Amino acid sequence: MSDLVKGFGFLREGLHLMHQPGLRRYVAMPLLISTLVFSAAIWFGIHWTGNLVGWLLGHLPGWLDWLRYLLWPLFALTGLLVVFYSFSIITNLIAAPFNGLLAEAIERHLTGQPVDEGGGWQALLKDIVPSLLSELRKLLYFALRAIPLAILFLVPGINLVAPFIWGLFSAWMLAIEYADYPMGNHRLHFAAQRKQLRHRRGLAFGFGAGSLLMTMIPVVNFLAMPASVAGATALWVHEYREST
Repeated sequence: MSDLVKGFGFLREGLHLMHQPGLRRYVAMPLLISTLVFSAAIWFGIHWTGNLVGWLLGHLPGWLDWLRYLLWPLFALTGLLVVFYSFSIITNLIAAPFNGLLAEAIERHLTGQPVDEGGGWQALLKDIVPSLLSELRKLLYFALRAIPLAILFLVPGINLVAPFIWGLFSAWMLAIEYADYPMGNHRLHFAAQRKQLRHRRGLAFGFGAGSLLMTMIPVVNFLAMPASVAGATALWVHEYREST
């Protein structure tokens, strides 16, 4: 439990770090991309969530019809989770090279040492393809697990707990998503990153839950990506780096 709370707290540190002098210029591009994509997510979420809720409630068995008014908020929350998490993936895919640069700047700020494996602005173009390939590997990892979880929403009875399972899965995936930037700067491949996070799952789930919460709050979600990159870098520096 202490690791959950501690991991959640790194989002607050991320928000503090992204406003530090000397780091703001690295935040500008991720923040712009996040604002544009999540503006679309808010519009899409408002129009699509109502249809999703109606569809999910339409698959309830007759004997659970009396639960309809209790389940509506739960399924609406599920719709928001799906919409905003999906747009979070798109946002990170577009901003991946800039997020790696931001993570490098944050680590340099925290440690006072350069990230040897990084290359600054000069390496940005060179890192675009590897960054995109890393994002695609994460998308495949996500898809192979998200599809079975999505099927749970169609199973009567089980679909009552499916939103909670999806929430836990989303928190874990966001921890993986954002930890990739500081860890990737040190050439840790995807399997090694997951091993590191599994070593202290509570920290990862706490951080991922905080990032997910920020992602779901309109307007605040504009800050979610840069704050999560900064927070994940602080998490790496303070908790995971020494165990590599």
